[in-house]
Amino acid sequence: MSEIIGLVGMSHSPFATMLPPTGPAQPGGRFLADAARVAEAVARLAPDALVVLGPDHFHANFYDAMPPFVLGVEQAEGFGDFASRSGPLPVAAALAWAIRDGLAEAGFDLSLSYALTVDHGVVQSYEMVGAGTGIPLVPIVVNTAAPPLPSLRRCVDLGRALGAAIRGAAFSGRVLLVASGGLSHWLPSNDPRDATVAPDRRASVIHGRKDTRAFAAAREPRVLAMGGHPDARVNSDWDHWFLERLGALDLDAITALGDKGLEEHAGSGGHEIRTWLAGMAAVDRPLVWTSYEPVPEWITGMGIGTTFEVH
Repeated sequence: MSEIIGLVGMSHSPFATMLPPTGPAQPGGRFLADAARVAEAVARLAPDALVVLGPDHFHANFYDAMPPFVLGVEQAEGFGDFASRSGPLPVAAALAWAIRDGLAEAGFDLSLSYALTVDHGVVQSYEMVGAGTGIPLVPIVVNTAAPPLPSLRRCVDLGRALGAAIRGAAFSGRVLLVASGGLSHWLPSNDPRDATVAPDRRASVIHGRKDTRAFAAAREPRVLAMGGHPDARVNSDWDHWFLERLGALDLDAITALGDKGLEEHAGSGGHEIRTWLAGMAAVDRPLVWTSYEPVPEWITGMGIGTTFEVH
């Protein structure tokens, strides 16, 4: 039987690698320093596998067929976007299949991938939490990019089923969950139904699978142009409220916001907190340690939370 030893929730941003701080007092310095402290604490916990829940930013999933959840069971490869790690990642296949079976029994028919491509939404937190040591992972991609999204409540329900599946798995090891995404950030619309989305952009989010590298090459300069601005919108008050709710294990207060309320307070990028909800429901323990730094230069409120102490 597997043992769940805790959860790390962690924001990600392309600018953590593309615009890294030059010193601890620079934007993002506190976040990266505390992420390193978390990695040290994780090393002491000695997990045998990481179950990483994260989004995709139109590097593998497109609107020719957009799944709400995708589970990688055999091979995973980092896309390498925004200077994140590229190439093969080690997959804990036995645990992945046990999770698939457990979730199916609970009524969750996740899309299945024998060769899953993951972008910085999974890779960045995986690398930071594991300090690049290559701990085997089970990647689960959650659609947070644009509607139709799995509901907040559905993500909580998935998390509860995920926790049960891990605990019931024949994989005899220590499992740490990693939830990658958020916190508040405002991004341009990706919704194909939105009339404000330019025709070429709309075509790319639907048909980008035909040439993912070309699509990424065209997109990255536009994303990078958004970084470095100290007046970019971040809602620190809401981010602190969110972390406090997780410290009380009060998921209902968050799901009660619904998509409209969440986006009003945390922006379109705030939908990524779905990964935190699923992870928290899986471990069923409150956060006991948090770190937060608003980094408008990275267009994101950068938060970290753990269900174990970090020293």
